[in-house]
Amino acid sequence: MTDKFDKSSAGVPPEDTPPAGETPAFSGPPEAIKAIPVRHYGRWVSAVVVLALLALLVNAFANGDIQWKTVGDQLFDSTVIAGAGRTLLISVLSMVLGVVLGVLLAVMRLSKNPVTSTVAWVYIWFFRGTPVYVQLLMWFNLALIFPVLNLGPIYKDEMTDVMTPFMCALLGLGLNEAAYMAEICRAGLLAVDEGQTEASHALGMSHAKTLRRIVIPQAMRVIVPPTGNEFINMLKTSSLVYVVTYNELLRSTSVIGSSSFAVMELLFVASIWYLVMTSVFSVFQYYLERYYARGSSRSLPPTVFQKIRANLRIGRERSAA
Repeated sequence: MTDKFDKSSAGVPPEDTPPAGETPAFSGPPEAIKAIPVRHYGRWVSAVVVLALLALLVNAFANGDIQWKTVGDQLFDSTVIAGAGRTLLISVLSMVLGVVLGVLLAVMRLSKNPVTSTVAWVYIWFFRGTPVYVQLLMWFNLALIFPVLNLGPIYKDEMTDVMTPFMCALLGLGLNEAAYMAEICRAGLLAVDEGQTEASHALGMSHAKTLRRIVIPQAMRVIVPPTGNEFINMLKTSSLVYVVTYNELLRSTSVIGSSSFAVMELLFVASIWYLVMTSVFSVFQYYLERYYARGSSRSLPPTVFQKIRANLRIGRERSAA
């Protein structure tokens, strides 16, 4: 028994069916895809927990026995500002001393002379292996070993007069920083391809001129970022010179706090000034890194103002849409 069918329409394709080999035509627009976003419940939970902890911390400080008016009154006190200026001064001078000695020690480490390379290694080994606090105390008590500084006909004086608090702070911070800067500079010099040195020697340039004109400018791209971090760290490490009675920011605020019985309030004042100084120099570090990245990056990273303008433009485009 067979099914009945219309023989006249057998083998004839329907009107909606396209001929073989042709792409079927759509009769209307495709249906919109309904995308269901994935819900990240863990993000919401973690955000709520963090905000709750932050609220508890703010509430604890708000209800604590802290005279916030004293913080505002002492923030621009002349003694505090003078201490911040001395902190900035000793940090800059110590960093300059550390960079100059660091470059010299890095060149000595890379030298083929075994004496200079060994002396540089021993210097770095000692100053990196002992705490800054101990080094400051050693410079402060140097008169116990050398009562008189005798340089022959050049200079002669009592060591207690030579090792002032400022000199102890400068030597303690600067010589310690030189050990770290030596390793940073050595890494930057080794990052420059040896072909650059060979090409400069083939052009008849001396070793010193090659180092000054070819190698060091290219190594700055590697040296600048950690150097900026070292300077920011130096601003904070300078608080250790409190032990050698140098009247920097921490000592200035501590003296005011102990005399006015507002110890915690003055510590907040010192923290605010440290945050301001480190934030300002962080901006300088960013622009310095951007400057030395010109030879290695096709497109420089945007500046802070460029980022702000880009975000404002995106916001206007979204609001217009």
